[in-house]
Amino acid sequence: MRKRLLRRLSLILVPPLGWLVINFLYLTNRKRWHIEGKIPDTPIVVAFWHAELLLAPFIYKKIAPNRRVEVMISEHFDGELIAQTMRFFGIGAIRGSSSKGAAKALIKAIKRVKEGGDVAITPDGPKGPRHELSDGIVAIAKKSKAPIVIFNYRPTKYKQAKSWDKFLIPMPFGTIDFFCSEPIYIEDLETEEAKEMIRKRMLEYAI
Repeated sequence: MRKRLLRRLSLILVPPLGWLVINFLYLTNRKRWHIEGKIPDTPIVVAFWHAELLLAPFIYKKIAPNRRVEVMISEHFDGELIAQTMRFFGIGAIRGSSSKGAAKALIKAIKRVKEGGDVAITPDGPKGPRHELSDGIVAIAKKSKAPIVIFNYRPTKYKQAKSWDKFLIPMPFGTIDFFCSEPIYIEDLETEEAKEMIRKRMLEYAI
């Protein structure tokens, strides 16, 4: 009963407070943008490391201000907190992970892209290993024939959590470099070849 009550309170309090804190961290830093290519009018698959989830919404809003994206988030309670926080940014959620609801989430993501929407994924989430890709991102991009666009950010002032992903938390009053890759097409690559290529590109600006 107590656990249920605490979870209910968390779902009420954490998302709006999280939204306020994330906006505060973004607004109190100088921004430098590095956008490599034009984003197509057709749907994209957005990829960023689990550790870089915090400020990814701002990159998406910068490159696609009039579009909507749904991010793949685990079905665990932590995932629910993230999903509710993302709603404050106008970002939807596709629920499922490698450990629970994986097939259902992949089918939903592929359908979403085929219907004309963008999908975002943290390919090393929700439990890692850190900076290692699951097959999901390749399956979505190949089945939907959509390009992958990679996001990264590098703050000059930051802390990293003692979690498996070393979650990246920028500190106020520094400078943040935001990176967005050109669209990457992988439909002609084998799965392992595509995974290695994506991983190398995602690590170029990762901390």
